[in-house]
Amino acid sequence: MRILLLPISLLYNIVLTIRHKLYDWHIFSVTRFEKPVICVGNLNLGGTGKTPHTEYLINLLKDSNRVATLSRGYGRKTTGFKVAENTSTYEDLGDEPLQYFKKFPEIQVAVDEDRVDGVRKLLYSPNNAEVVLLDDAFQHRHIKAGLNILLTDYQHLYCDDFLVPAGTLRDVKSAAKRAQIIVVSKSPKTLDENEKQQIISKLKPTNEQKVYFSYMEYAPLQPLNDAAKQVSDENIDSVLAFCGIANPKPFVEELKKQYKTVDFLPFADHHAYTKNDVNDILKRFESLSGEKKIIVTTEKDAVRLTNSPYLCQFERVPLYDLPIAVRFHEEEKFNEEILDYVRKNKNYC
Repeated sequence: MRILLLPISLLYNIVLTIRHKLYDWHIFSVTRFEKPVICVGNLNLGGTGKTPHTEYLINLLKDSNRVATLSRGYGRKTTGFKVAENTSTYEDLGDEPLQYFKKFPEIQVAVDEDRVDGVRKLLYSPNNAEVVLLDDAFQHRHIKAGLNILLTDYQHLYCDDFLVPAGTLRDVKSAAKRAQIIVVSKSPKTLDENEKQQIISKLKPTNEQKVYFSYMEYAPLQPLNDAAKQVSDENIDSVLAFCGIANPKPFVEELKKQYKTVDFLPFADHHAYTKNDVNDILKRFESLSGEKKIIVTTEKDAVRLTNSPYLCQFERVPLYDLPIAVRFHEEEKFNEEILDYVRKNKNYC
């Protein structure tokens, strides 16, 4: 099937290459800001871990800088520039921005489909940000971030992939050269130097690019309702997991490490849950064997359910989310590179 789709991917490659050349030749305009702007992106359609990596940067920077995040706000029903408020919902912002706001209420969280306009408003407003983190803007050439961090999945490196529809790449592989930092995400917690070098050789970074390896670390389950708070996490018989994310495999594998019986109900990425969906989840849960059973979802899915009118249907069953965080193999080195970039550019301003 892939062979049949390759001609379409080749045509897409030609279109994207011409587009990049028009930016390189300054025929299409590019805006760059003097203040620190960091972009976290990828070449794939999703699933490389942009959200937890953005949260890592927020944690790294927020105590010594006024940090703001800017996203497009995928799945929201609003348009234009919006800043997160206490009354904001998933439909106002999208799931990832709302997750940032709930976890880090001390920072500014905004959405705008026009990245240039959004950054300008964040940097030059009365409560001006000192650092803006662009979530998923690597392919948007009309804005030039001062620091581009490109993610690629350890199990699915961009150098081994193809453009859509033959593969999952949404941009040409050569676009990776625009990144200052390449992060191989979701790598094993233990990774020997020989394997690192093999992967770096496959990626073929330029002399100016740095390659880092990150891995996911899961925290204990977080109860989402009173029924969950009353359940001890010991001797759980079975788990029903559900989620709507691009790559659910690590989430499910982590639960299988912790629990003997795990049933999984998948949904599409950024899925907006309906009454029928919740009914299907509850029916699947009832069919699980064992007396002590629970339902687990991801943080991102929990955000989408927070303001849902159907959340109350879960009130009698223990519902949890599984928090996730990013760690780096060379954490001090990576941190210093980010902090050094911010210090130099913040002082320059």
